[in-house]
Amino acid sequence: MAGNLMLQLVLAAVLLLATVSVHAVGLILLGRVVRREAREEEQRHIPPLSIEGVSMVVGLVTGLFLIHGLEILLYALLFAAAEAVPSFQDALFFSAMTYGTVGYSDDLLAPQWRLVAALEGINGLLLIGWSTAFFITLMGRMIR
Repeated sequence: MAGNLMLQLVLAAVLLLATVSVHAVGLILLGRVVRREAREEEQRHIPPLSIEGVSMVVGLVTGLFLIHGLEILLYALLFAAAEAVPSFQDALFFSAMTYGTVGYSDDLLAPQWRLVAALEGINGLLLIGWSTAFFITLMGRMIR
């Protein structure tokens, strides 16, 4: 039992590091794109509430969804590979619900993987909060 607990903690730590790394790189890239676009709009005297400005916001939100989707996928791949859930579709559903801290149910999940799922929920909460702060900061800069 202690070996299984250590395995869960090690795998959870690896996934935490992987998802934080994916998130950091994703936000850096999104930030660069938004800053470049904002400079271009400023040079061309385009107001933030233009078609270009709205398109940038939609692109930014889409980028954030893609980043979170990749992070959810990483957890789903672990749950599927470990056969902790019946199918990959179940793994993806369970991971999305857990990451978003909606917390549907852990009935699908093999009991020995519950700690990883709990840590995924905490990880998702932090990364969603990070994205929110990033989004608000960029929107504030774009409106100025």
